[in-house]
Amino acid sequence: MTSTLGLPETIQACLFDLDGVVTRTAVVHAAAWKETFDAFLYARGGKDFRPFDEARDYDEYVDGRPRADGVRTFLASRGIELPEGEPGDPPDVQSVHGLGNRKNELLLEKIRTQGVRPYDGTLRYIAAARARGLRTAIVSSSANTRDVLRSIDAEHLFEVRIDGVVAAERKLPGKPRPDTFLAAARDLGVEPARAAVFEDALAGMDAGRAGDFGYVVGVDRVGQSDALYTHGADIVVKDLADLAEVGELGGLPGGVDGGGRE
Repeated sequence: MTSTLGLPETIQACLFDLDGVVTRTAVVHAAAWKETFDAFLYARGGKDFRPFDEARDYDEYVDGRPRADGVRTFLASRGIELPEGEPGDPPDVQSVHGLGNRKNELLLEKIRTQGVRPYDGTLRYIAAARARGLRTAIVSSSANTRDVLRSIDAEHLFEVRIDGVVAAERKLPGKPRPDTFLAAARDLGVEPARAAVFEDALAGMDAGRAGDFGYVVGVDRVGQSDALYTHGADIVVKDLADLAEVGELGGLPGGVDGGGRE
């Protein structure tokens, strides 16, 4: 049995990834990673270096992962090892954390200059879920989650936030491990089997499967439906509005604020 929101009737909570699910920032992340890694690779190999691929390399090695894990995983794919360094390393330091901080510096600059746009279908879906009593949490590896949500006036849509900041404080390993999603379900007081995970990243699919969540929704923004299913999606949609009846989502009182502010 599924509800009118396209979820099993047993689901009591929805756990949403940020980049690529709620906001259109995945492409900005990919561009920041490419600029960071291409400069690094060029400095090591000269003009014959192999550039970072914003589709394949991003999806396979960095999307959805904590920043330092993304650096480690991509560099390992090229047979490169760097010293770990310290979390506070300046962006010009040749270390895992230094490269990660360079990427974050570029990301924040791109967000400042380009702004952040939400996926309206996702905001309507979240409002519909809240209006029907489902609990909601945002789960992201980004340390900038709160600022991004505030920039699109969406912080009030989530009862719980498990992001890069909270994960570091609690020492939670990031995706593809399920720990951040499990923490969100626990903070909401809901068993994993009664929670749905909404993700666009392959690492997020792996986390949903590893955590034995009740339903895993893959959001396909870039044409990787088959890969999302392979990595554990129960269903794949191009937009969350596709999960529910269009009339139902469009008819909520007050538009995207139908769930009410807290």
